[in-house]
Amino acid sequence: MSDSKSEQLLPFDAALKIADRGVLVKFGRHLKNIEIAVLQGAWQGQTYDQIAEEQGYAPEYIKHDVGPKLWQLLSSSFGEKVSKSNLVAVIAQQADKNEIASQTTNLVSGVPSGELEELVGLVPLGSRFYVERPPIELRCYEEVLKPGALIRVKAPSQMGKTSLMVRILEQAKRQSSSFPNSEVVHTVALSLQRADKAVFSDLDKFLRWFCTAITRKLQISHRVDEFWSETFGSKGNCTAYFEDCILADLNSPLVIALDQVDEVFLHPEIADDFFTLLRSWYEEAAYGESGNPLWQNLRLVIVHSTEVYIPLDINKSPFNVGLAIDLQEFTPVQVHELAQRYRLNLSKTELSQLMSLIAGHPYLIQQAFYHLARQDLTLNQLLQTAATDAGIYHNHLHRHLRHLQEHPELATALNQVIQASAPVELEQLLAFKLHSMGLISLQGNQVIPSCELYRQYFGD
Repeated sequence: MSDSKSEQLLPFDAALKIADRGVLVKFGRHLKNIEIAVLQGAWQGQTYDQIAEEQGYAPEYIKHDVGPKLWQLLSSSFGEKVSKSNLVAVIAQQADKNEIASQTTNLVSGVPSGELEELVGLVPLGSRFYVERPPIELRCYEEVLKPGALIRVKAPSQMGKTSLMVRILEQAKRQSSSFPNSEVVHTVALSLQRADKAVFSDLDKFLRWFCTAITRKLQISHRVDEFWSETFGSKGNCTAYFEDCILADLNSPLVIALDQVDEVFLHPEIADDFFTLLRSWYEEAAYGESGNPLWQNLRLVIVHSTEVYIPLDINKSPFNVGLAIDLQEFTPVQVHELAQRYRLNLSKTELSQLMSLIAGHPYLIQQAFYHLARQDLTLNQLLQTAATDAGIYHNHLHRHLRHLQEHPELATALNQVIQASAPVELEQLLAFKLHSMGLISLQGNQVIPSCELYRQYFGD
């Protein structure tokens, strides 16, 4: 059916609401951006190649992955087979069954309180409130399939790094059939914040802990003491343990995601050796058949909040190889999409007012929409009280305030930024640390407050 005929039968906006509502009722989530793009292209009679070109994706990904999964998703949601060729007819039938006008009204009436999630940290898998930031997710999903891949995810605090990390791991497990000659993909998520402070005092202690923690997560036989020898040194022992125990025992792809890697930056006595070790594993995988091919099974995801401010040899650092992902704030389009998921009727002017206060900071936006959807307060009340101890951000602001009080040099630097009427230049280490907290934005060698909320609150 041509674009004009399908639009005459039912506008795409209405068709999207029906499809999205069906998926929401059946699976408790909304359609993803890429799924909506494929749905719209199919609705308009486009081929998969045309959809892929328009959206900037590989044709094979749209044709063999997103498309088939979308039709399966809609088939399960509607209780009848849906394909690209019969999509318009099925949606039209659903419109007649479900009284489209009534459904459209319900979709913007507010999320029932029982379905709301107050997202303080990780956005759970399957949550309707996770907003994709194309093409970041797709690039990560494609990269993690490659032998010896290394993905680096960097962004300030509470920008969605860990939420992306767990989705990379989940996608690796789902796409296990894409790994050559493999049936099982093993994944491990390890936060370096879980290590005791004493562990960071000595490289040998740290690498023993690292090997033990990975072993425990994989639930395989613990043989760290057996493989540790004074002859080969800590890095040699750790490498041998991974090669002879972990990778050999699994003999299939292993994706290790290291969260809160910034913890290691604080301990230069181990940082250089640990990061050099990770880089050597990445290079070992690149040797292919000339080295031990087992290393090609290892994929690393490194997640950190700040720029690498410790001195590392450029030829030994893992922070200048692999795929670099720098998570940015939500765009106005993404903020609008999230408001719709909360079923909030906010005008462009109202969304603009909110973003003028908190920019597109994912956590701050999520908190605003959560409280507005609960009808705890109006948008005007939120805007008026946000930078006070009576506002919804008081715990968030107090946490930053305590950290600044514990580190007076950071407080002084932030005050300099807030009081300035133009971008200012800070000592590099202070700038990196304030940026990792999310309090400032980097503009070349200069910085500005990351949003008006922080300017108002800390300016007082």
